[in-house]
Amino acid sequence: MQQPKQAKNAWRVLFLLFLANMFNFFDRTIPAIIIEPLRKEWDLSDFQLGLAGTVFTVVYALAGIQLGRMADIGSRRKIMGWGLAVWSGFTALTGAAGSFMSFLIIRMGVGVGEASYAPAANSMIGDLFPAHMRARAMGIFMLGLPVGLLLAYFTVGLMVTAFDSWRAPFFIAAVPGIILAIFIFRIKEPLRGSSEVAQASTEPVSNPVRKIFAVPTFWWLVLAGLAFNFASYACNTFMVPLLQRYFNLPLQQAAVATGLIVGVTGLIGLTLGGWITDKVHQRWARGRMLFGAISMLIAAAATAYALIAGQIEVSMFVGIFAIGWLFSYNFFTTTYTAMQDVIEPRLRGTAMALFFAALYLLGGGMGPLAVGLLSDYFSNAAQLAAGAEQMNEVFKAQGLHDAMLLIPLGLLVAMLALFCASRTFVADARKMEDGLRASASELVSR
Repeated sequence: MQQPKQAKNAWRVLFLLFLANMFNFFDRTIPAIIIEPLRKEWDLSDFQLGLAGTVFTVVYALAGIQLGRMADIGSRRKIMGWGLAVWSGFTALTGAAGSFMSFLIIRMGVGVGEASYAPAANSMIGDLFPAHMRARAMGIFMLGLPVGLLLAYFTVGLMVTAFDSWRAPFFIAAVPGIILAIFIFRIKEPLRGSSEVAQASTEPVSNPVRKIFAVPTFWWLVLAGLAFNFASYACNTFMVPLLQRYFNLPLQQAAVATGLIVGVTGLIGLTLGGWITDKVHQRWARGRMLFGAISMLIAAAATAYALIAGQIEVSMFVGIFAIGWLFSYNFFTTTYTAMQDVIEPRLRGTAMALFFAALYLLGGGMGPLAVGLLSDYFSNAAQLAAGAEQMNEVFKAQGLHDAMLLIPLGLLVAMLALFCASRTFVADARKMEDGLRASASELVSR
């Protein structure tokens, strides 16, 4: 059977989707970089700092469920365009927050806007590129994550220093997002299911959620994503303050070092990982899932070693942790593309919304909160052990360092889930293809 071709405008649209994804992660990363100025201005605990991330991700997850369903039945370019305009506007408002409570409320608005993007974009990529090219396309799309992080970690500290205010980056970040929204509105959408081997039906699906949950691989991918997001959001939220407190780096140096850990590694991991994922998928039916599982195991081992080593040279810590994070990026090129292979086109927006809801409600939402809560506990324990009457920065540094061990634990759970997914993936992918062929035959016979 002839392989389906990619859409004529596929690469141009993918570039726009990449840019919007980049600003998505840039805007949501700013609070993680200005944590210490925020903590000192409003006298916040690590639990409260983690709560700021949790509030954002919970709203993001809940809003994403309905917006994901809208992506399956409505105009994806309009959903993404309006979402980009909304989250950029609320990003600007964040800079005007007068209290911690107003800061939390405004970040909820950012979460609603950003929730519109991922399900619609992932659904569109599935229609722009055939299955044998999706890992590379998804790798390029997800480059928006490390590029956005890298841009944020390398520039936000400079903005704070230049304007002597943690508020300035929020105002600046809103401008390019508004401009990009105009271009997103002008995208020509591909036909749903146009890149599949068999032409998919465009009729609405009854009981869509039940049909998605009937796919065993989907459950394992959700568990893997939950554990990975737990680790990822904990890392992104607290790495800058960890380097500031535990290794005594100033804000700008801590931000740049974090950019090396989570940004530069992503540029390499997603580009190379997407290519490797496609190769192993073409050679072995379970190759994609097994490659993801092995990558998570290496990531867990490297990040655990960097933390257990204690007060080592900061360059060694950054290097070892970065190696682990390099392999962790294979989560995206393996898991996201596997979702396209086991879920039919008419359900992909809804499936991605449900997937992200679990990832952010129970993963990304809980990661910063759990690390923040454990950090406060370990800080108090260090204070009691030292017999000190008052909390100080040394105890806070030790508490946060010890709490960060939850990160490799999350990566280890993700590894186990991806291994289990490898055992159901082949059957579920074949079932999806058979369903599309049956649907196509039914359409022809009418």
